[in-house]
Amino acid sequence: MKYPKIPLAQTIIQLCKAKKIEHIIISPGSRNAPLTIGFSNHDYFTCYSIVDERCAAFFALGIAQQLQEPVAVVCTSGSALLNYYPAIAEAYYSHIPLIVISADRPEHLINIGDGQTINQKGVYHNHILYEANLSEAMDEFNSNKINNAINSAIVNKGPVHINTPFNEPLYEMVNEFSVTAKVIPINPVVSQEDFSTYIDMWSKASKKMILVGVNAPNSIDKKILQFLANDDSVVVFTETTSNLHHGQFFPSIDKIIAPLEEKEFKNLQPEILLTFGGMIVSKKVKAFLRKYQPKHHWHVDKINANDTFFSLSKHFQYPVNQFFKELLKNKILTKSSYKSYWSNIKLHRQLEHEKYLENCEYSDLKVFNKLLQSLPNNTIVHSGNSSAIRYMQLFDINNSLQVYCNRGTSGIDGSTSTAIGASVVSKSQTVLITGDLSFFYDSNALWNNYIPNNFRIILINNGGGGIFRILPGHKNTENFDTYFETKHNLTAKQLCDMYHITYQEANSISNLEDKLQNFYVQGKSPKLLEIFTPRQNNDQILLNYFKAIE
Repeated sequence: MKYPKIPLAQTIIQLCKAKKIEHIIISPGSRNAPLTIGFSNHDYFTCYSIVDERCAAFFALGIAQQLQEPVAVVCTSGSALLNYYPAIAEAYYSHIPLIVISADRPEHLINIGDGQTINQKGVYHNHILYEANLSEAMDEFNSNKINNAINSAIVNKGPVHINTPFNEPLYEMVNEFSVTAKVIPINPVVSQEDFSTYIDMWSKASKKMILVGVNAPNSIDKKILQFLANDDSVVVFTETTSNLHHGQFFPSIDKIIAPLEEKEFKNLQPEILLTFGGMIVSKKVKAFLRKYQPKHHWHVDKINANDTFFSLSKHFQYPVNQFFKELLKNKILTKSSYKSYWSNIKLHRQLEHEKYLENCEYSDLKVFNKLLQSLPNNTIVHSGNSSAIRYMQLFDINNSLQVYCNRGTSGIDGSTSTAIGASVVSKSQTVLITGDLSFFYDSNALWNNYIPNNFRIILINNGGGGIFRILPGHKNTENFDTYFETKHNLTAKQLCDMYHITYQEANSISNLEDKLQNFYVQGKSPKLLEIFTPRQNNDQILLNYFKAIE
């Protein structure tokens, strides 16, 4: 094999292998040539070449999100690494391990007017777990910093930055490593705590709410889920991104909460709120719990706890399964009417939901109902942000589906790139459901040679930022249309022609049903289905929906 001659590059490559970082996403450049040579010539690594750094970083995030393992992104110096920033922020708030390796000029060439040179030290300061600014000299200090960076990403689940100066010549190669990197192992910290006080509080409380945010599929012990489902004093609220399913749980939170009056809110107010998982999508449940605060809010997470509802009283730094085994070890079920009361409301809401969907006119809401029924079992679903994920929240999802969405920063900027990254390492078919602004914003995601033929994109094109029509604002004015909704007449057809993606379109329910019949079937290329919906009707149909399900 061929290796870079520069010892610092050799050390980075050796330590990435030692830490089992297999997937390397490389954006072409010259200053990062030593790393590109090393990674791409080494048979351990799976390398991808993606030109657009913003897309490359979200592509890497999709792989890491799917595998729950660190992935490295490698770029040249200058503005290249700034384009990684949106994905780094998403990884930071979603606790996804990314190893960002940026090449840099040697220190004596910075701030003298050399091309493709910026101040790279500290550039990600507010959104990384660890920064390793290396020097040209290959010494133990450099090696320790690389070890610490990678270990931090693995243990604390987030992005780290390794900034690496390389002097010319950059392209020289050798047949063997000239240095041997020292590997610093990870020393896990085990949490220990007396649970007796909390077990007593839990068993005495008659109104307990569990709220689950973004959560990896199949991560919670089924025996724990069944025990919680059997407890009459426990209401388990799950979101689409929670990937938790049980007939006794409460999905579609907004469907339950939106029509409630003050008396019912007080009845729902929990004594203990227990949360785990990542960010919460539902604005309605956030508003409810901030106004009707629990007596105690406990959050379970090995790394951090957000005081989302301004009532956090305890952070349990445990893996979720270990926490529940401790909390529920006495196997005490509490008698209460809490769950049964809300189960009756859940049933009523579902009946009214089905009645409204059966009779409502063609719209985003009607389309999402049809799409979610059409998805094949065991599909991996990636949702765009804004309207897409909020519409999905209104429906009970097929239990076999796995749902992902970039909710760390909730931006529209990398949904397509992330979904494509996930599809590359997934054994199941991946389907992206996205809105038009998100899709067109991230259209460079399709400039990618690794998209599997079974990858599918469902694009709901309502001619603008539909979510702004739902939010308060002066609709149907030139100012609103231009600066908020950003009305447009774009279509994805030409993009699909350019990137060799099979294109289909639909503009009615009957037309959509026809196109969906063979849409998920394996073909010779990826497919995109563009569904056109009425821009000015969607918001009123959704508002009428919430009135109808009261």
